[in-house]
Amino acid sequence: MVSDMKHVFNRQGNPFFKHSQADFFLAMDGKQVIGRIAAINNQRYNDFTHENTAFFYFFEVMDDIQVARQLFDKVSDWSVQRGLTKVLGPKGLAQGDGLGMLVEGFQYMPAIGIPYNLAYYPNFTTDSGFEKDLDYLSGYLKTDYQVSERIHQLAKRVQEKRGFKVVEFENKEQMRAWIPRIKDVFNQAFAPVPGFSPVTEEDVQLLANRILAVAHPKLIKLICKDDELIGFLFAYHDISAGIQKAKGRLFPFGWYHLMREFKRTKWVDINGIGLLPGHQGVGATAVLYTELEKSVKAFPFEIADVVQIAEDNFKSFTEMDNLGVIWHKRHRIYKRSL
Repeated sequence: MVSDMKHVFNRQGNPFFKHSQADFFLAMDGKQVIGRIAAINNQRYNDFTHENTAFFYFFEVMDDIQVARQLFDKVSDWSVQRGLTKVLGPKGLAQGDGLGMLVEGFQYMPAIGIPYNLAYYPNFTTDSGFEKDLDYLSGYLKTDYQVSERIHQLAKRVQEKRGFKVVEFENKEQMRAWIPRIKDVFNQAFAPVPGFSPVTEEDVQLLANRILAVAHPKLIKLICKDDELIGFLFAYHDISAGIQKAKGRLFPFGWYHLMREFKRTKWVDINGIGLLPGHQGVGATAVLYTELEKSVKAFPFEIADVVQIAEDNFKSFTEMDNLGVIWHKRHRIYKRSL
C-alpha cells in the first residue's frame, strides 16, 4: 500500500537505514517517469554472509530495453563505488519483502506481498548480464485436501509426550505480545535460507505491523514446547483483488475494497512456516501441518497458495507434494558479477 511504501523510503523512520545504505533512481523522459530501480547495500547481510553484495529492487520499466540497461548500469556503478563485487536481486530492504522476479505463472494473481512483473522483464534482466542464482516456487492446494490419519496420530502423540502445545489467538493485541519471542525463532529457523540475514527488534516490529495489517488472528498459530516457543504458522486472506481495486490507497474509498475482499476471497496465502532446527523432524512438523489443515478449513477458502519455497529446499517440496500442492509460479533471483 502507499503508506507502507512511504515508510520504506523514510530514512529517519525505516530501521534499515540505521545500518545500511540504499538509493532510489528514476528514468525520466521529460516529466514522464519511464523506469525506476533501487540500489541496496545491506551491511547486515554482508556481515552475516561474509560477502560484498549489492541488491537491486523496485525494478519497473517501460518496454524499452535501452532504459533497462541504463537502470541496471546505474546500480552497477553505484555498487562498484562502494566496493561491492556482485549484484543480486530482486531483493528488498527488509526480511519479509517478496523475493525475485516472476518468470513463470504470469496468468495468476500475485499473493499478498509477492512481486508481479511483466513478461519482458526477465529478458531485459539477462540482457544486462544477469544470470540465474536461485528460484522460488509457489503452488496452490485445494482446501479439500486431507492430512493423512498417520500424521494426525503422530501430532497427537507428540503433543502428549513431548509437551507440544498450540497457541491460538482471538485478537491482534494477543498476537503483538508474542512479537519479541517470534524474532528469536525467526532468526534461527531461517538462518540456513539463502539471502537471509538476522532481524533486529525494530525489523521484526516492522514485519509484525505488515502481518497485523492483513492477518486474521485465527490464521496465526504458534507451537510451543512447554513454555518455549519453537515454531509458527502464518496464513492470510488473499486480498490482492481488493488492493488492485483500491489502487494501493486506503483513502478515500480503498478501505471499502479491502474489507469487501476479506469477505469475498476464496484464496488463502500460506507465507510463513518455521521451526527451530532442533525440533525439525521430531514430530513438531506434524503438529504444524495438522494446524495448517485446521486453519484453512476454518474459513470458506477453496484454494491455498503456498508461497515462495526455495527450489533447493527438498524437504519442504517433498512434504508439499505429499499434500498435493501444484506448483504454478516461479520467481527468480538473478546475480551479476562486477
